[in-house]
Amino acid sequence: MDTDTRLSRIRALAQTEGKVMATALAHDLGVAVQTIRRDLRQLCAAGLLERIHGGAVLPSGVSNIGYGDRRALNRDIKIRIARRAAQLIPDNASLFLNIGTTTEAVAHALHAHRNLMVVTNNLNVANILASNASCNVVVAGGSLRRSDGGLVGDLAALAIDRFKVDFAVIGASAIDLSGDLLDFDPEEVRVSQQVIKAARATILVADSTKFTRKAPVKIASLAQVDHFVTDRVPSEALINRCADWVTKVALV
Repeated sequence: MDTDTRLSRIRALAQTEGKVMATALAHDLGVAVQTIRRDLRQLCAAGLLERIHGGAVLPSGVSNIGYGDRRALNRDIKIRIARRAAQLIPDNASLFLNIGTTTEAVAHALHAHRNLMVVTNNLNVANILASNASCNVVVAGGSLRRSDGGLVGDLAALAIDRFKVDFAVIGASAIDLSGDLLDFDPEEVRVSQQVIKAARATILVADSTKFTRKAPVKIASLAQVDHFVTDRVPSEALINRCADWVTKVALV
């Protein structure tokens, strides 16, 4: 396999899985680990990937990756996370779903729920739940972000301030090992912070690749979250801190 083909395969795998590991790539592509490490250095030097111990992840920084690419990342894990989160929500509940591909997966997982009232600033979530005739959908108005169907800004935050819901189901673009939840857009963060205040309980849905990414704006802390649904927490210290904070961690 020539270099260009390998680089293309590595990028495709990173887009699908969120991260790639050198040893696994060497096995799958039938080349030496040293060859893969050179490939990863080349991709990272071009800004297409970002190195982590033993491999690489999609790059992060001050701007998020494309929404279509995010939808493809860890799709199966997001579905499992969504199904577990949906189990925490009973029929006849009120809830808020914010912007994000994992919260969209939660919307799909709520298809069989009955007598829900869902407030959202995510047009994609509203369209998904429109097929559930037993679900009352309220869209919080705001400025439309065409890239992902999100409604953000002061109007969205003011609309959410009128509600007190049973659950807030939120996502995050990145999670720091200190427990801080992070995002890229201050306007979206303001809405997410208002959502947490407006909910009796908060459910964070985020896969473990969020621990490998960085974002510049703080949403909240895991200490403010009641349930954290994920596939893995890479820090024993953070698991212990969640226990101290009485944040329940559910692994799928």
